[in-house]
Amino acid sequence: MEKKWWKEAVAYQIYPRSFMDSNGDGIGDLRGVIQKLDYIEDLGIDVIWICPMYKSPNDDNGYDISDYKDIMDEFGTMEDFDYLLKSVHARGMKLIIDLVINHTSDEHPWFIESRSSRENEKRDWYIWRDSRHDGAPPNNWESIFSGPAWEYDEKTDQYYMHLFSTKQPDLNWENKEVRDALYEMMNWWMDKGIDGFRVDAISHIKKIEGLPDLPNPDGLEVVPSFEGHMNREGIHEFLQEMKRETLDQYDVMTVGEANGVSIEEADMWVGEEQGAFNMVFQFEHLSLWGKDTGGHLDLPGLKGALSKWQKGLEGRGWNALFLENHDQPRSVSTWGNDGAYWKESAKALGTMFFFMQGTPFIYQGQEIGMTNVQFPSIDDYDDVSMKNYYRIQTEQGKSHEEVMRVVWEQGRDNSRTPMQWSRKKQAGFSTALNPWLGVNPNYKRINVEKQKRDKGSILSHYKKMIELRKSNDTLIYGTYDLVLEDHDHVYAYTRTLGSEQFLIIVNMFEHKTNFELPFLLEAKKVELLLISGGRGKSKTKLNPYEARVYRLKH
Repeated sequence: MEKKWWKEAVAYQIYPRSFMDSNGDGIGDLRGVIQKLDYIEDLGIDVIWICPMYKSPNDDNGYDISDYKDIMDEFGTMEDFDYLLKSVHARGMKLIIDLVINHTSDEHPWFIESRSSRENEKRDWYIWRDSRHDGAPPNNWESIFSGPAWEYDEKTDQYYMHLFSTKQPDLNWENKEVRDALYEMMNWWMDKGIDGFRVDAISHIKKIEGLPDLPNPDGLEVVPSFEGHMNREGIHEFLQEMKRETLDQYDVMTVGEANGVSIEEADMWVGEEQGAFNMVFQFEHLSLWGKDTGGHLDLPGLKGALSKWQKGLEGRGWNALFLENHDQPRSVSTWGNDGAYWKESAKALGTMFFFMQGTPFIYQGQEIGMTNVQFPSIDDYDDVSMKNYYRIQTEQGKSHEEVMRVVWEQGRDNSRTPMQWSRKKQAGFSTALNPWLGVNPNYKRINVEKQKRDKGSILSHYKKMIELRKSNDTLIYGTYDLVLEDHDHVYAYTRTLGSEQFLIIVNMFEHKTNFELPFLLEAKKVELLLISGGRGKSKTKLNPYEARVYRLKH
């Protein structure tokens, strides 16, 4: 397997609005990120992924871009970005940025031109269609953000497609001028010196030919439309062209957000020879807790989903490893136990995912075990999807308490509360009286400053994991094999390279458990390199949420 810098890297995701506020306006910004680079470097991070910082009216927190070559006013200036990039590079780290090219903002100059008249030269840069004879939208597709995937424009008497918000019109990738404009922009950023892209919603850029109605056996007003636009036939012609015109010209790291991509199709997405990207974020494992599993972790399902991608890409491609991001609730509150076993379960979950084959991504606050939040009122939240959900459910007669339980468990704002730096007011995130989103009230107990002083903290555990992975090629390039496949409580696997083998073994639940691994007991030399709790004396028993990493010589 070919060695690459991005395979050996550990990445850290920053949601700039919530990371650090440098000017006291209650909103995180680029200067705030610069202030915390020493912390990120000390953690052992190689690559920072920063969520969108482009000019935007902020309908969808920056994923609605009005100027690809400028910075959001609240976040600073292009000079601030240039200084951030220079400062990251000066510390020996790299910076990748979010690339949002399925859609723009409706306030982007391209769209303003496009909607100005049917004759405008940019009309075909977006997807416009006539209404049906009765004035209804062109087809029955539902937006991913609910409601029809079409918005009517009175001035030109046509509808435009938006798979996401009404303020996020989809670009028409069938138009070569659109693609060329996007490629020029991508090359502009790479010429500036960025080190790669996380590519947002990229599996949606190809729409099914003719945009037909989708099957609607239940007679719904609109139907889920993934079949019409998710990973459709013909998408690879676009992706390969993009790769030739942009990414192949630079030594950069690329991660595609590839909803709907299966392991069977991985070659064209991340294959070492022809893949469009270095790796993809796939989401099969994220549904294996919560409402679909009775509120508990589906451990057999988790083993199956993660192992399928581990073995499926073996020798062919590369995984992106993650538990959390800006769209997901906090892992310690969902898969773990953020009460009695908060520290233990946060370490256990970290150990479980971190040593698989792939590039690990840590989401800000994950390394200190930040938890979900339970604000009492829906007015305390910013997440537009949960606000819509609350309104619809209460209108249908559900009680405030009933609906808020779902918001507390599933809302995206769980991961967007400000980073908890210290015991100071607003957790050291801001000097503002009212930040853009409330701070989790547990910040005095859970914060960076406190954990820096504690050798047994979650933060200390993450540092040890990063150091261990970096000092052992086997933990980067070694083969993954699942062991104890049928164990009800334990997730265990080995990483093997040549004569060296590592065993990662994690109790995923809050009960003590026994296990039997003959090869562990028979090994000539057994070295316990990392343990999340206890002393690890027994080779057959694990405490609640105990995680261990062994090096074995046979």
